[in-house]
Amino acid sequence: MAAADDDLFGAEHVRVYRETAGARGYRWRGATVLLLTTTGRKSGEPRTTPLIHGVDGERWVIVASKGGAADHPAWFLNLRANPEITIQVQADEIPVVATVAEGEERARLWAAMNEMWPGYDDYQAQTEREIPVVVLSRR
Repeated sequence: MAAADDDLFGAEHVRVYRETAGARGYRWRGATVLLLTTTGRKSGEPRTTPLIHGVDGERWVIVASKGGAADHPAWFLNLRANPEITIQVQADEIPVVATVAEGEERARLWAAMNEMWPGYDDYQAQTEREIPVVVLSRR
């Protein structure tokens, strides 16, 4: 099953994750994944994205890398417009508030996330923007 889960991407990843309460799709390519649901800042519609995440105490950490693109991912712009969002971690749906880590906290969390997914340093090298590290705390 792991190899098939490694192939999950986008909407298919969201569908399988939801259908199996994270039994499939939570572990992906050696990392852990949560589902982030924001409200579209233009459409007002819910938007769900599977994202690699880490844990920092009782908080979850995600990275707005967009593979090193010059612009931020849409989900990040959505949560900046409305930081009260929902995540699904395996079977649990959790209301959270998103904040962007800064300074020493960002550096510490960046290093931890890069250990989990070493591509983040490569992504940062591809863009002039500082890739945001987002902290999700229970509401």
